[in-house]
Amino acid sequence: MAISVPGPYAPIEAEEALRSGRHVFLFSDNVPLSEEVRLKRLAQDLGLLLMGPDCGTAFIGGLGLGFMNAVRRGPIGIVAAAGTGLQQVASLVDWFGSGVSHGIGTGGRDLDEHVGGVTMLAGIDALAADPATEVLVLVSKPPAPQVAQRVLQHAAHCGKPVVVCFIGQPPEPIENVRLAGNLTEAARLAVHLATGRPLDELELPGRNELAARLAAQRAALGPGQRFLRGLYSGGTLCDEAMQILAPRIGDIRSNVPLRADLRLTDLHRSQDHTFVDLGSDEFTVGRPHPMIDQTIRIERLFREAADPTVAGIVLDVVLGYGAAADPAADLAPAIQEARRSAEREGRTLPVIVALVGTRSDPQDYERQRRALEAAGAIVVPSNAWAAELAAQLVA
Repeated sequence: MAISVPGPYAPIEAEEALRSGRHVFLFSDNVPLSEEVRLKRLAQDLGLLLMGPDCGTAFIGGLGLGFMNAVRRGPIGIVAAAGTGLQQVASLVDWFGSGVSHGIGTGGRDLDEHVGGVTMLAGIDALAADPATEVLVLVSKPPAPQVAQRVLQHAAHCGKPVVVCFIGQPPEPIENVRLAGNLTEAARLAVHLATGRPLDELELPGRNELAARLAAQRAALGPGQRFLRGLYSGGTLCDEAMQILAPRIGDIRSNVPLRADLRLTDLHRSQDHTFVDLGSDEFTVGRPHPMIDQTIRIERLFREAADPTVAGIVLDVVLGYGAAADPAADLAPAIQEARRSAEREGRTLPVIVALVGTRSDPQDYERQRRALEAAGAIVVPSNAWAAELAAQLVA
């Protein structure tokens, strides 16, 4: 059962569904942590899955719940405490020619020390028992260390190959588990294990061409253009980009910082390198999420484009069911105008877009890509690739 009601009422509805013997996809946010713990323990006692709260994505038996891409069915099962992380891995699995059996979302707090990974552990058991699943992928933002170890030990004994991507907190190596440094690498490893195809065959197209385009734009940067700005709709993707970039470019300020001392003092004003998760609660109160409506991102894009110290802007555009029907229709003209505005001031403004999706998504991936590229953006299907390109602008 899918439940999306205001947070204060969500526990009541979720408990009723669980006691009726139903698995629950709980989209609602603002559910107290204590209630999440209680409900997940109830689900565990009843042998059921509670996906959530604040679970934005799942893919069960070919049916997408919340925000989800149109991916082909196949042998790879995903359990993710990260909605856009699940979407990125599933989309890239599709790009690499394989498919997804199920994608189980857990809610972002599942690997918190108080929750204990209850849904991820149950998801591992479910996929281990599923004859259609041959390889498991586990995805999370940085988990509590003791919970991460519990999950890894459980996964190592599930009887199937497992790939783990804990963004920003790579666990200690463990037998029978393959560790991936980013979401793209997780998808590559999973397809390799499921199909036997060599890793060097699992590459995304266009690397040389895009590297040449980027080099030309980098050569045109002025000496005062030193900083990157990231305008993200997906919190997991924002976190992944910062984790990739920080060792190469230094400190990055954010509303979801890698360190507490890097938190923005003013969420609406960037400082030096700044990456913002525009889908975070502080930006979405009273307005649509940027995966649905580009307004808040376009407003910020114009402000960043006017800053003469900016060397490049990185965006994610997440396609799929539930997302905006035609994001490029709004975003492409804004990118074009932002770049022209910089040109009028004698600056070039590189814009790099991680376009997360598949060729079967309802928005038409190729049409979205062409529109964004016509506006001057460099477009890639991998967020990790987008971050690596951005690093080359300023590193």
